[in-house]
Amino acid sequence: MIKINYPALISLMWLLISGLAHSATIQQYKVFAANDLGMHCVDDDFSTFTILPPFNVVQAQVIGIDALGHPSVLTAADGVELTYAATADAHGSINSSWLDKYGVPKTNFWTYQQAYGLNLPEGKGIFGLTLPKDAKTRADRAFSWNTSQSVFKAVGVPILPIDDKGNKNFYPMLQLQVSNAKTHAAFVGATTKVVLPVSDETTCKNCHATNASAAMPGKYPTVTWSFDPNPSVQYRENVLKLHDFKFATALEVAKPVLCAACHYSPALDLTGSGQSAEQKRHRTMSAVMHDNHAAKMVLNGVALPDKPVLVGGKIPASSKESCYQCHPGSDTRCLRGAMTQNVTCQNCHGNMQATGGHYPLKPGGSLDGTNDGGSRRPWVDLPRCQSCHTGDAVNHLPVTPSTSADGLRQYFAFDLADPAASPRLASNKRFAEQTDTLYRFSKGHGNVLCENCHNSTHAIWPGDAKHPNDNIPAVLAQGHTGTLAECTTCHTNGSLGLTLNGPHGMHNVNDKKWVNGGHGGFYEKNAKACQACHGLDLKGSPLGKVAANRVFVTEFGTKNYTAGDKVTCFDCHKGVNF
Repeated sequence: MIKINYPALISLMWLLISGLAHSATIQQYKVFAANDLGMHCVDDDFSTFTILPPFNVVQAQVIGIDALGHPSVLTAADGVELTYAATADAHGSINSSWLDKYGVPKTNFWTYQQAYGLNLPEGKGIFGLTLPKDAKTRADRAFSWNTSQSVFKAVGVPILPIDDKGNKNFYPMLQLQVSNAKTHAAFVGATTKVVLPVSDETTCKNCHATNASAAMPGKYPTVTWSFDPNPSVQYRENVLKLHDFKFATALEVAKPVLCAACHYSPALDLTGSGQSAEQKRHRTMSAVMHDNHAAKMVLNGVALPDKPVLVGGKIPASSKESCYQCHPGSDTRCLRGAMTQNVTCQNCHGNMQATGGHYPLKPGGSLDGTNDGGSRRPWVDLPRCQSCHTGDAVNHLPVTPSTSADGLRQYFAFDLADPAASPRLASNKRFAEQTDTLYRFSKGHGNVLCENCHNSTHAIWPGDAKHPNDNIPAVLAQGHTGTLAECTTCHTNGSLGLTLNGPHGMHNVNDKKWVNGGHGGFYEKNAKACQACHGLDLKGSPLGKVAANRVFVTEFGTKNYTAGDKVTCFDCHKGVNF
């Protein structure tokens, strides 16, 4: 006699039916997107030497919700396309063209693009994209499907930190629209807005401007420093003069110079071809900038902080931090958002010698293990989420002076005794990225990009009040800022059964069925699953905070929570034996 496993058969039939429903009856489309880095840099002048061109990147995913309320991540094969358009922020700032409204160019990149070996039409980015107003075809403002990462990407949007009125805006926005790939008809409501953060604040002027410490009259008697009235040109000319003096080069007469022509930078290895023969003869851009300058970070006779900051310690003003002498930070906030209250750049990356690869990485310190014992690879061997978020309330590293009081967060991404600042790997992978993958490329729950739920690297939600544009995508998606935590962002209300299969093992959020009795059975079967977020004593932990104001009507009365409140069992019960 054949024994039929009816539950399994029913499940199989349900999957088949659901699949057919999905393929034919997508009822709603949504789009989620984020800038990949949290801040892109661009030179403010290209006539002398250049480090980075106008080049911004947005990664996006389109979600289709079927007739049963079930979401799935769509691909280009599903007949959808994604385009971008100009949009104003709350202050009326709009960035639609490489020219301002008076016809004045926002950059001289296209005048001196020969440094990159390019001959592009004005306004055209390296990979063919333009700003919306400059687009001559739909393809000029369209995302491409990236097969290797299975995401839509707009790579090389040539946006600049100057809006159409000629004012500075380091956090310009674009609006994205999902459409039918064949007819180009826009799907109603399938839009979002995204920040393309960009700064031209990268500078060497604090040391290399004429009369500054590296360009003092008489310091090198045979060198005549620049007196160009343009400060951006002046310090650049001085850098070339100093380079020619120290290394017997002839860069000053070869202007404009591309630094990466000799000093390899993965940021400009756009084809992924690796180092050229010439680049192999020299140290990487990161090494010559960070390691070589590590001992030179003195401003007005005072050594600049180049060490991590312990929790409780005073974070130096940005104008007095070593990283922000060159990187955006004194005006632009390259690092902003949820993590900035207790850490600085060095808490994740280590000091300048570590960043420049001066010391060998410890085992596990390289991204994929292939570079353990080698010098840090720039843009590759980077700190990871799991380096600080090493576990939950049940299983995490021991509490030390360099962790939060509950032990859930490390304030350093590495062992302080390790001069290479090798990124820590967590044994509890609840908050880890995908194996051998950086956060900005990793995917989690439902195959959704981590950045689409948490926002860009260096700008993790919730953003602060000074940078409201960062928060807009989250508010549009779920009605409030912070990590995308509302199940109804993607799942139709009521379509989910009770589950612990949410992001990072979460249960249904803001679900009446879960609140009114549904959770009790889960606790009885697996207490640790509840303790992981609500604490070993079930009296709450930072992982069990409500993301927005909540009102729950329960058999124990109406319970009100304010965003940020910890949810505990004792809010309703006298103890855990319910």
